[in-house]
Amino acid sequence: MEAPSPATGSAILRRTVRRHRTRLIVSSLLFGVHQLCETMVPVAIGLIVSRAIDTGDITAMIASLIGLAALFVTLSYAWRIGARIIVVAIEREAHLVRVEVAGRVLDPRGLRTELSAGELLTVSTSDAEKESWILDLIARVFASAVAVLASAVALLVIDIPLGLAVVIGTPVILIALQRLAPLLTRAATEQQARVAGVSGMATDLVSGVRPLRGIGAENAATQRFVTSSRTALAATLKLARANSVYQGLATTINALLAVGIAGTAGWFALQGRISVGELITVIGLSQFVIEPLTGLSRIPGVVAMVRGSADRLALVLGAEHVLPPSESVVPPNTELAVDEVRFRSLDGLTFRAAPGEMLGVVAHRPQDGEALAALLSGQTSDADYSGQVRIGGISAGRIDLRRARETVLAEPHITDLFAGTLRSNVTAGRPRPDADLRHVLQASAATDVVELHEAGLDHAVTDRGASLSGGQRQRVALARALSVDAPVLVLHDPTTAVDAVTEHTIARGITELRHNRSAAQTTILITTSPALLSVTHRVLVLDGGRVVAEGTHHDLASSDAQYREMVLR
Repeated sequence: MEAPSPATGSAILRRTVRRHRTRLIVSSLLFGVHQLCETMVPVAIGLIVSRAIDTGDITAMIASLIGLAALFVTLSYAWRIGARIIVVAIEREAHLVRVEVAGRVLDPRGLRTELSAGELLTVSTSDAEKESWILDLIARVFASAVAVLASAVALLVIDIPLGLAVVIGTPVILIALQRLAPLLTRAATEQQARVAGVSGMATDLVSGVRPLRGIGAENAATQRFVTSSRTALAATLKLARANSVYQGLATTINALLAVGIAGTAGWFALQGRISVGELITVIGLSQFVIEPLTGLSRIPGVVAMVRGSADRLALVLGAEHVLPPSESVVPPNTELAVDEVRFRSLDGLTFRAAPGEMLGVVAHRPQDGEALAALLSGQTSDADYSGQVRIGGISAGRIDLRRARETVLAEPHITDLFAGTLRSNVTAGRPRPDADLRHVLQASAATDVVELHEAGLDHAVTDRGASLSGGQRQRVALARALSVDAPVLVLHDPTTAVDAVTEHTIARGITELRHNRSAAQTTILITTSPALLSVTHRVLVLDGGRVVAEGTHHDLASSDAQYREMVLR
């Protein structure tokens, strides 16, 4: 049973605290010891002045110096060990969240989210790291609270009004500053969303630079990116200004409180109300307390950033899968049936693809071909369309997802190659002997891509196949689809980037590879290529989202003028 993922930012933060609570508690206690020792330093110096320097007691001086050294050793090691523990917790949490986000994004069932690929990348990296800062924030808040409380107690012991100034002034300052927290939260959330959007746009532009140049749209795309980047910059500057004003105001108020305490202590010393040693202690504490007070006053700003990242993580971790959990049903055969399906532009589409058939599909409207490819891809939920898609007489939604993907493989028109080698891109991690690969490469006309390079199949391929031409990428992607040897293979315009001679080679290769060795393999070609359609057993013509004509390629080319005009152009 899959554990439910947290659906809100608050739930994610609570889970983070729960699963690292031991390290968080130990680190917080060590940070508290560090701050307690830091508080005791001015107290110890004041005692040394009063009991050793004023009295001239050498023994008291030596004992005091040993005690002061022990104090510094304790606070140093408490900080070092506490910091090491909390850093380990932060890094582990960031790693766990990154893996979790990646798992959700790469889940075969798909994910319902409006975030682009670039935004998902930002969520899985930057937001995963910032969300883990909640652990450091809690530990530091605890330590700062210990420091302020210890300073207040020390001042109360010396003089009650001085202690009350800290006891009363601290919550008043924090409550006043907390009023500004919603403004920082909104500014931080807006800034993170804008930056993530620009990152997503940059990713899309980099991956689509060649098509943009091909249609002459690079200037328009660049201008759009510049506009979005300026919007993100404005949001970042707005957040920076808000944080600067907030931190400046907090620092000023804290400094005024410290100056007020030190000035009052000086006046009390002149009146003889407190001793010189106590005056030194008060001045030291008033200077020291600025640091924890500043740390406490920065809480809203950090919380805004952490909460914003947690809310963005919740958009991914709390998103529903496109496909629901499936049953463990195995189809008895590979007959593919589509009955009265309404999906996107499809309007009551009905057809059958028998085992071993090579079926061509010609769509007068491109959106019909795209909708059919998406429908057969196994990435569309039953809830997103009406009608029935059955494999071997069983509804696709009931079949085990892994089994369904193994039975029907739909290769999209636009495919990605990965950084690695030609071999790794063709085999996709599945071990295949070179003899089998030769048949696949010949069928996809990718043999010359391999022979063009000295390293052959071990030739390095850069990310997204940028080191290959468009036609080479398309043939390598086709070879990868053919190497799977799926019982039902759906190819959507697999030869748009190759010449007519190569198209004929591919058409002949697919026929020899899939329809001569095994009569049970089915191939569906969504295309207008006459070379591919000429080797099919049957062709369906789609218009208006449904089948309007059916027959062999030769018969349709002879009798259907519209088909002839579209295919034999």
